[in-house]
Amino acid sequence: MRFPCARFDDLTPGAERAFSLRGLQRHIIARRHEDVVSALEEVETAVADGAWAAGFVAYEAAPAFDRALTVRRREFDDPLRLLPLVWFAVFDRMEPFDPAGPREDGPVPYSMSRWRPSVPRAEYDEAIDHIHDRIGAGDTYQVNYSLRLRASVSGETSELYRCLAVAQRGPFNAYLDAGRFRVLSASPELFFRMDDDDRIVTRPMKGTIRRGRWPEEDAEFAARLTESEKDRAENLMIVDLIRNDLGKVAVPGSVEATSLCQLERFETVWQLTSTIEAKLESGTSVTDVFKALFPSGSVTGAPKASTMKIISDLESDPRGVYCGAIGYLAPPGSGMPRAAFNVAIRTVVVDQEEGVAEYGVGGGITWDSHAGAEYDEVRAKAGVLTERRRDFSLVETLLHDSDGYHLLDEHLERIEASAAHFGFNLDRGDIQRELVMRAPQSTARHRVRVEASRDGTVRIEDQPLAPRPEPVRLGVDEVPIDSGNVFLFHKTTRRSVYDERTARHPDCDDVVLVNERGEITETTIANIAVQFAGEWWTPPLDSGCLPGTMRRHLLDEGKIKERVMSASELDSAEAIAVFNSVRGWQSAVLAGRALRSAGGFG
Repeated sequence: MRFPCARFDDLTPGAERAFSLRGLQRHIIARRHEDVVSALEEVETAVADGAWAAGFVAYEAAPAFDRALTVRRREFDDPLRLLPLVWFAVFDRMEPFDPAGPREDGPVPYSMSRWRPSVPRAEYDEAIDHIHDRIGAGDTYQVNYSLRLRASVSGETSELYRCLAVAQRGPFNAYLDAGRFRVLSASPELFFRMDDDDRIVTRPMKGTIRRGRWPEEDAEFAARLTESEKDRAENLMIVDLIRNDLGKVAVPGSVEATSLCQLERFETVWQLTSTIEAKLESGTSVTDVFKALFPSGSVTGAPKASTMKIISDLESDPRGVYCGAIGYLAPPGSGMPRAAFNVAIRTVVVDQEEGVAEYGVGGGITWDSHAGAEYDEVRAKAGVLTERRRDFSLVETLLHDSDGYHLLDEHLERIEASAAHFGFNLDRGDIQRELVMRAPQSTARHRVRVEASRDGTVRIEDQPLAPRPEPVRLGVDEVPIDSGNVFLFHKTTRRSVYDERTARHPDCDDVVLVNERGEITETTIANIAVQFAGEWWTPPLDSGCLPGTMRRHLLDEGKIKERVMSASELDSAEAIAVFNSVRGWQSAVLAGRALRSAGGFG
């Protein structure tokens, strides 16, 4: 089936659904401010007659709704200068569609250059200083300052959309084929949803922090965001702005903040989201809502008019679709919301003719903001661009012998934590019951492998455990791993990092991994311990290693301790050992070097 002109994907884990619009009738486009309102009204007329519509309203359309709002005009040499202010396509029907999923292994059918920022770091810092000056002068309380990232792109933009959506796994993904332009949105933020009973819901986001790599770090980052007075103040400031905007079209007294600063988890970031609801005045149109709310206060700051003037002066480029709105309108009686639009963040716009892609990214700047922390937030929000999540399953490997399963609770706890991290629909009790039912009947040592897919399907295999001679001969691989790679901290079927290193050392039993800082991390199938001055040490998780179940057991018993170790220190080690829950503790030696010690806990 041909990739649709307009599709929308809700990839919320456990509730994935998608639909496309089919049977294209015509396009409705506005390139001048004086045509924006009439274009939206034309869209609404078509939908009232039974059609469906999907499209975008660019940030620079704002003055068409309120002349007090200032935007930056595009220069002649701007690669996206021909992007319309409003673009909609009108369709005959809606059809359910398979939700976007991870790609299978194989080459990606598009190519992209490195993303380059439109603003150098020094200029970014100067802009933050200027915003502080304007806040101090009383001109604004908060400014949503942003920059653009650009790259050359060619190939299948539909596959780029798939990668973006899966990397974020949010509820408001959208793909629009607008002829020369493709709009690929992985937005997690709802601008507004209008229902047939005249209820309207908005869900502004303010407050972002990157996801942690392992469960404890992830929980620490989430708590840091939840407890951040700065982020909560930013969020509540925007809630007040949107409450006031909704008051222009709502029944008096009906505007209500139903949740404040709720923590939401996405694949690459944590976000703080608030929800504001209201009852619309009878006869309120979608165009009326745009006049009252657009653009969302979450992407401007407060007060809106004066802050948008500051944005226009400070930002070097127009925003385009970024910070505008992307969505659809449904005909009466469809069973769908009357209209639903996202806030067009985490959104790539591709000019097919020029081969240029643009991605806007920014954050709210307040008096308490620090340029370094804000730049880190920008980088976290841009993480969706480089995440390429192919399909994978979670894995646990257990030892079974005459005593049953070893460290069973620890293994179940680890796979349950990984499932929560990645949004897998997994039931710990189901896995435990399957393991009991499928337990090897022999009392001999067996290696039992559990593989769990995203939908909760579990596969269990076992085989006799073949002996491995000691000492284990170790190679040290000089190609650094990236300690920021989240898959190092979860046991999954994504093993290319390990397989590549194994292949480079065919004469060794196992291979030691080294990170970008020259620190040893683990081996391809085990954690590692090194003895100095009679004490055993293992690398900390931050170096980039799997939180092994036996590792945790040994740390809890005080038999090993954590410390950073460089690869060069291995040459002066008294002894080396590798260990995992299946094979236990095994002495090891660097290939080509005599073993000094048998490698016990002595």
